[in-house]
Amino acid sequence: MGTSTQAYGEPWYWDNRYSSESGPFDWYQKYPSLAPLINLYIPRHVHPRILVVGCGNSAFSEGMVSDGYEDVVNIDISSVVIEAMKKKHSNHPQLKYIEMDVRDMSEFQSGSFDAVIDKGTLDSILCGNDSRNNATKMLKEVWSNEFEKLLVLLSLMADKLLSDEGSEHPIQELTNPVPIDDNGSSVEAVLGKNPDVHYIYVCTKDESLKPEQKA
Repeated sequence: MGTSTQAYGEPWYWDNRYSSESGPFDWYQKYPSLAPLINLYIPRHVHPRILVVGCGNSAFSEGMVSDGYEDVVNIDISSVVIEAMKKKHSNHPQLKYIEMDVRDMSEFQSGSFDAVIDKGTLDSILCGNDSRNNATKMLKEVWSNEFEKLLVLLSLMADKLLSDEGSEHPIQELTNPVPIDDNGSSVEAVLGKNPDVHYIYVCTKDESLKPEQKA
């Protein structure tokens, strides 16, 4: 695209990109590919309120609504894309779009959401300047807001280091977690030495760690 990956961590890059590209774009995977996992960890029948961070102009949230989710809030640092998405989905009350920096979500009250979904935002932040500090801010902000019940953080970080033998690796069912031991060898045992994959991290809160329960 004629730019370095470092630009992915800068707000100006996204404003420029969304000003010139109006069509929807999904990083890594589209909603239908991830629907089994989303349905598993965020059941529709409990009517969850979901936050999608770094939404961009992705059709992912639109896919969730079409799949039966009724309350999906989307945030992005780019005012350009937020205004465009507000206009595009003005007739869809299930979808809300707010301009916001994921490193400061103080506008939301504690317990506002049942789940948080990130599809590429953490990756973008890790590409920018002061990446470690900014990534830490993002993760602390997500956790400090004390989103209740379930937190799902999906960061699909591409690993395209193919082995000499090609990309023929065992197919792993999406809803079957891959166990990880201390040195990560179990992932290699299941997927091969250099798997051509995206990584999905599902994080849930341990209720036993709450201060009031410790007391």
